[in-house]
Amino acid sequence: MTALQDLEEPAAQLFPRPDLELQAEIGFMYAEQMHLLDDGKGAAWAETFTEEGIFEANAQPAPTVGRDAISVAAQSVADDLTARGITRRHWLGMLAVRRTGADTAVARSYALIIFTPRGGEAVIRCSTSCTDDLVRVDGRWLVAHRRVRRDDLE
Repeated sequence: MTALQDLEEPAAQLFPRPDLELQAEIGFMYAEQMHLLDDGKGAAWAETFTEEGIFEANAQPAPTVGRDAISVAAQSVADDLTARGITRRHWLGMLAVRRTGADTAVARSYALIIFTPRGGEAVIRCSTSCTDDLVRVDGRWLVAHRRVRRDDLE
């Protein structure tokens, strides 16, 4: 076995050839989701989670459980940022999606959260990694469980 084969085989196991159609579907879902969140539409953003969805973050003391609670939490943050004159943007990248069943998948990504105060300069607020358990319900991909890890808290 060559050194190149040694490198290629583990990579192939960790990152199997992607299902490009699935990757595009999930990528589009994330684009819609982040636009909703950054536009301050907490209730609409929460609709991208299952009814019993979980939002877990190492920056929070406990997970937020259930679409209604996720909606309230998201809207509260959006309202606070608006009141402080801050525009928030989520910049997602390095999306890797793996199908785990006919209607289930796991998605991993990195996100930069950017804050821009009115009249000020954009600042990267934090860098995170995100792992989502996804489920397709009525032809639409939804988040069943989101795990967000801020790099500075690890």
